[in-house]
Amino acid sequence: MRRLLAAMGKPKPSDAGAGLVTGLFSIPEGMAYASIAGFNPIAGLYAGIVPGIVGALTARTVLMITTLTSAIALTSQSVLQEAGLDPADPGNVATLTLLAGLVMLLMGVLRLGVAMSFVSNAVMTGFSAGIALQIITGVLKDATGYRPQGHNRLYQLGDWIVHIGHWQLAATLIGIATILVWALARMVHRLEPVALLVAMIVVSVAVAVLGTDVELVRDIAHIPAALPGFSAPDLPAVPHLLGGAVAVALVALAQAASIGSSVPNPDGSRSSANGDFAAQGLANLAGGLFQSLPSGGSLSRTGVSVSAGSRTRWAGVFAGVLLALVVLTCAPLAERIPMPVIGGLILVVGAELIWGKRHDIMLVLRTSWLSSAAMVLTFLATTQLPLQQAIVLGAVLSLLLYCVQAARQTRFRALTRDPRGDWHLAEPPERLPPGDVTVLNYDGTSFFAELPHIEQALPRTDDARDAVLILVLRGAPDVPSSSMAKVIRRYARELHNRGGRLILAGVSPSLERVLRMTGIERELGPGGVVPAEGAVFAPLNRAMADARSWIASRPGGEAPGGDNRHAPPATPT
Repeated sequence: MRRLLAAMGKPKPSDAGAGLVTGLFSIPEGMAYASIAGFNPIAGLYAGIVPGIVGALTARTVLMITTLTSAIALTSQSVLQEAGLDPADPGNVATLTLLAGLVMLLMGVLRLGVAMSFVSNAVMTGFSAGIALQIITGVLKDATGYRPQGHNRLYQLGDWIVHIGHWQLAATLIGIATILVWALARMVHRLEPVALLVAMIVVSVAVAVLGTDVELVRDIAHIPAALPGFSAPDLPAVPHLLGGAVAVALVALAQAASIGSSVPNPDGSRSSANGDFAAQGLANLAGGLFQSLPSGGSLSRTGVSVSAGSRTRWAGVFAGVLLALVVLTCAPLAERIPMPVIGGLILVVGAELIWGKRHDIMLVLRTSWLSSAAMVLTFLATTQLPLQQAIVLGAVLSLLLYCVQAARQTRFRALTRDPRGDWHLAEPPERLPPGDVTVLNYDGTSFFAELPHIEQALPRTDDARDAVLILVLRGAPDVPSSSMAKVIRRYARELHNRGGRLILAGVSPSLERVLRMTGIERELGPGGVVPAEGAVFAPLNRAMADARSWIASRPGGEAPGGDNRHAPPATPT
């Protein structure tokens, strides 16, 4: 315990204030997120207590706040719904939370934080926009009294607009009043971090004073004035929720992945994606046993905490403790909150999410049509498919986008040398010149999708008698590709049949082993494979010397020397 406290450091006075603001901000957001996903609103508050405290104590990103987010809540609802399980059953929720926590912890322990970098910005932007639409359409009934029809979210939004005459006047006016009070509170600098809370309190009090007859929180759920109790998982539900738990974990981790780079540690220490993954896993493993919904790092809640002056981990701890006190003392009052107020607050959250992504959306649209297509497809998937399926589709789109871009970037560049001895990059020749040495540098990933492009880029061997091609593979990946080995073998045989020779320079140990085991090294002959060395140009120098000797040994051959591009560097580095 002493070591833990020493690692946390002493709390700063500003940490207490930041914890207070963050805790108050979490009350309306936590209740709203839980409500929109069909869970008891109290579960949204519980998600900020135990997970919030454990996450604050263990995260490598010191100021990260771990709690429920809208995307996590909606994904959890979708997973339980697809599995045919009741989201109101505490055992089902506990099972899902614990499984998601286990997946997060394993990803952290196995150091799979780099996997999140393969989820492209285009896909995450489309997913976030789709989540925002789900948030908005999910509370249209609460905010206006009319439940839109249809399965597709875009269709629901259109149906809601068309049936404006079916909106209930009282609910609609309360929802509008909530948004107006929120907007006015944001104009006051000191009230900006708690504008949602101000709107919730002011409009709820006004509805109670006026006696307006609308649906209240107590009409849909009971909020006990007690701390979260022990909640045992339902083990028979594990097989039904395992795949969905992976989806929940991926959503949570993808949302939290950008926090470390956005919020640097005040003490100068470096954050770690793997450490944050493990911390969120521990937070869910602890929270799952105490009635918490799945949780993850929240960029919005972290931003509120930082803006309010947080400097150490204690800010997150204080926020969790404050939430616990609020639940103990103010739970009966929370039951009196009108549902149109909750609906208005969630409409604000959804609109803010879309507004916050406007720059990312425009950036993707201006980048390339492939990125734009990935963003649009992911967005459409979230409006039609269950979220866990949309997540898988988005991940597949990210991988396809990466593969296409990687294949496009692969190329050969000729290495030429000027009279001063400086080396330059140039376009590769269309044909290998006979009786001469050509040097090409390979820059790629050895990914099989790029191979047709690679073979087309290699110089033709129509008149390659006594020609030598030196292929510099120093930039090739350490993980060799069998497909790449096949290309090398085919080209080497083709060149050999034309009376030429292929030499590979700067070969990594792993690729050299593959060439030896597949017999390609033997086919290339002595000196055909020149291993990489510490000196960058040393393998190329050796390959150039071997190439000249080979040409000179050919019948009627003469070592090339007049062409500048074939001379070795004067001073290897």
